[in-house]
Amino acid sequence: MQQGRTGRLNPAVARARRAVQRTVDAALGPDLGNGTAPPLVLVGCSGGADSLALAAATAHLLRRGRLRVGAMVVDHQLQEGSAEVASRTAATLRGMGLDPVYVERVHVARTGTGTGPEMAARLARYEAFRAVAERTGAAAVLLGHTRDDQSETVLLGLTRGSGTRSLSGMPESLVKDGVRYLRPLLNITRAETETVCAAEGLQPWHDPSNADTALTRSRIRHEVLPFLESQLGPGVARALARTASVLGADADYLEEQAAAAYDDARVQVEGTAASSVLLDGAGLQQMPAALRRRVLARACVDAGGETPTFERLGALEDFALGYGAAGPVQMAGKVAAWRHRSDADHARGCLELRGEPTPAAQQTSSTQNNPGSAQ
Repeated sequence: MQQGRTGRLNPAVARARRAVQRTVDAALGPDLGNGTAPPLVLVGCSGGADSLALAAATAHLLRRGRLRVGAMVVDHQLQEGSAEVASRTAATLRGMGLDPVYVERVHVARTGTGTGPEMAARLARYEAFRAVAERTGAAAVLLGHTRDDQSETVLLGLTRGSGTRSLSGMPESLVKDGVRYLRPLLNITRAETETVCAAEGLQPWHDPSNADTALTRSRIRHEVLPFLESQLGPGVARALARTASVLGADADYLEEQAAAAYDDARVQVEGTAASSVLLDGAGLQQMPAALRRRVLARACVDAGGETPTFERLGALEDFALGYGAAGPVQMAGKVAAWRHRSDADHARGCLELRGEPTPAAQQTSSTQNNPGSAQ
């Protein structure tokens, strides 16, 4: 069913196949055609049009002998009949020739997690992906996010006042918890995935939660983006996705520069606690703001804390530049920032991000900095 009346391959099918091949080649190129067994990739599939179209396009590479292609169907058990949907989807995938195909049932914590239902389901889903990929030794997990999903992600980031990295949307290739995730369809629209399914004779499942406008992403999909397109003209979603691509390249470069700036700013002083990070205060003041904020955020994490929120990072930056109170400034994750100003202090002029030491660090550290000298 892939060819039209003229015998030519359906354009949407061709685009999807090219997208998958390009992404897989870019990520796994060294492992393809090197005389060893073809690597295994797993397609994460819900049974919806996007992931079914991805599975069909990836199966084409299977038929060419370049890959072993399996799949994972995650049953979140949030809706009545979810087990039947998962079973039917798995059968469809096996009919494409995908093997192995796993059905993973997960428990989604609805309360007490501090996250919304969408995030709770996402966390459970990715944990299932990680476990199966680790168990099978899969070279990559392929996900069916489309250009429409990317546009929605950018809009979500804008409403939250996010920085460059968040506004760059979802990356095409990402390694998380030891698993490589690939998103080949980020330049393919949702309408095209539906066309692929029709051309391939596939019947996608329509998740009712996608139409639930009580959920933020669904509201953006069904109300906000259509409104913007109606008021500003067609092409808003495409422009948002293009913005994500541009900002992604910018964020990669800034993070590379920030890593080098961080290494340059680190100061080693004898007697400093193992749980502390010392940064040259003068160097911080001379840094461009875009690098300085990234350096400070990394220092918080390296001191054992959490990635700071925009507000806490702003407070830390003001403190590092000498504004505001004498300190210390408390950061999330039991990390505090101190300024060293005493003439008798070997770390004079430094900003210290001091994490709570572990019991082992307390036993092995021969000396601790005196908080009274770090103000």
